[in-house]
Amino acid sequence: MEISEIRITLRDDNKLKGFASITLDNAFVVRGLKIIEGASGLFIAMPSRKRRDGTFQDIAHPINMGTREWMENQVIAAYRQEIQRVENGEIPPPANHGDLGTSGHGSEMEESF
Repeated sequence: MEISEIRITLRDDNKLKGFASITLDNAFVVRGLKIIEGASGLFIAMPSRKRRDGTFQDIAHPINMGTREWMENQVIAAYRQEIQRVENGEIPPPANHGDLGTSGHGSEMEESF
């Protein structure tokens, strides 16, 4: 399995730094991965839905730690490339969004989640 495409939509929020969509083997897309700034650095949160009891359940996720780390490393590397493009003036900086339903600046794709 290979990640054939990663699309990043940057955010300028306190902890939420962006969204990612990944395409696996040019055949299957997973949208809604979140790039989060945690206490020990960046990590990705898998797409999830809120359950009736208020907890969240992942919709899609790796089933082993090796796959999670492989995916996380690639998504975070793509995020850092987008940040570099902003710093180089190639793309506009992200707007600050308190409401996740608002579409922001994305370098390759505009999405609203």
